[in-house]
Amino acid sequence: MGTQKVTAPLVFAITVATIGSFQFGYNTGVINAPETIIKDFINYTLEESFENPPSEELLTSLWSLSVAIFSVGGMIGSFSVGLFVNRFGRRNSMLIVNLLAIVGGCLMGFCKLAESVVMLILGRLVIGLFCGLCTGFVPMYIGEVSPTALRGAFGTLNQLGIVIGILVAQIFGLKIILGTEDLWPVLLGFTILPALLQSVALPFCPESPRFLLINKKEEDSAKKILQRLWGTQDVSQDIQEMKDESARMAQEKQVTVLELFRVRSYQQPIMISIMLQLSQQLSGINAVFYYSTGIFKDAGVEEPIYATIGAGVVNTIFTVVSLFLVERAGRRTLHMTGLGGMAFCSIFMTISLLLKDEYNWMSFICIGAILLFVAFFEIGPGPIPWFIVAELFSQGPRPAAMAVAGCSNWTSNFLVGLLFPSAAFYLGAYVFIIFTGFLVIFLVFTFFKVPETRGRTFEEITRGFEGQALEVNRSEKYPHGEMRSIPLDKEATTNV
Repeated sequence: MGTQKVTAPLVFAITVATIGSFQFGYNTGVINAPETIIKDFINYTLEESFENPPSEELLTSLWSLSVAIFSVGGMIGSFSVGLFVNRFGRRNSMLIVNLLAIVGGCLMGFCKLAESVVMLILGRLVIGLFCGLCTGFVPMYIGEVSPTALRGAFGTLNQLGIVIGILVAQIFGLKIILGTEDLWPVLLGFTILPALLQSVALPFCPESPRFLLINKKEEDSAKKILQRLWGTQDVSQDIQEMKDESARMAQEKQVTVLELFRVRSYQQPIMISIMLQLSQQLSGINAVFYYSTGIFKDAGVEEPIYATIGAGVVNTIFTVVSLFLVERAGRRTLHMTGLGGMAFCSIFMTISLLLKDEYNWMSFICIGAILLFVAFFEIGPGPIPWFIVAELFSQGPRPAAMAVAGCSNWTSNFLVGLLFPSAAFYLGAYVFIIFTGFLVIFLVFTFFKVPETRGRTFEEITRGFEGQALEVNRSEKYPHGEMRSIPLDKEATTNV
């Protein structure tokens, strides 16, 4: 089977899809730089409306709401993924929701002209809704159009889109570009342009062949698309795998979120999916990104915004490194390497922040630890949780699983953004010890519970989990004698 080829139509389809990932990254990072300017805008607008200057508490609350409402929109959006992809298909869903990006971008872009804080907050909510949907659509589409042998490498492109988005937002947010008192609405409204670009390009991309064959029963269309995307005439084995999956799906109805937790064969993969998403957010990476400028300032950097951009560059470089490693080293190994490396770096960050006043050179150790922390994140916990969820589930439960995984990611992201400032205030440099604890827990979990999915078809991965569920059921039926309970430890999962 010549599925190793990387063809132009495949690269085009995946590149267009990752514009959605870029949007997620851009809108995550964009609010960081113009913080003081936006606070001034809120202050001035409220003074105009109420004639009395607003209290410091109200100002801070409205600013925090503008930042956090994005994650609330993301939670709602990520949970609604299944409503779209099963009805409209993967590609058309991406096309439809660009309307949200345009509406959100317009609300934010014109809020200064309209002197409306409500428009700003509403715009952030709508763009959050859009980004939440994208975090489900993009990895699912990429996973379903990629050949098995290249699925991990292409899955990493989703993360590459995100980190490039963050980096572009950081650069555009500089005072010399768009981070000024006059231009910050343009900075926030810029998100309209990628949405328009993607809307023009998506009609030239194919629908997911798995969706066409399994959901729509259009075998000929699916076959033609696979042949074009993979550059080979012989796709019979892949079509047969999809047909087998379709036959199995015909016996089970569309899987709901509740069934993911009830049905034995889904319990382990959904647990793994949630834990991997939590490992991404509770690793402390967003604490570093949301507040990196402040951390660099604490470490004694003269122009901390440039150090933050440096972290963004490291972020991008190591995502590319991960792209080449993921099909060689495997998902599980890279994820564990990333978590272990981040745990060491967070200890060094704590030590250097505690000692920087006594030893000037400690601030360099701190900066080095932050940059390494970011590099290790992009080797494992950055890209892997997004696409491994699509790999752990067959077509039936996949949309519901992506919704649950996305929602856990956004919820933990929201909680870190909300609680980190208070934790940092009370714990100071020791705050990173909390993240070290989380990283160690996730490392142990990955070692014992996460299977390797590299080079295996969706069908093989699903069958492995079903086999385990059968073992557990059997052991519960026959608790004595030779049918003793088989613990689902590393041996049981790594060889699934």
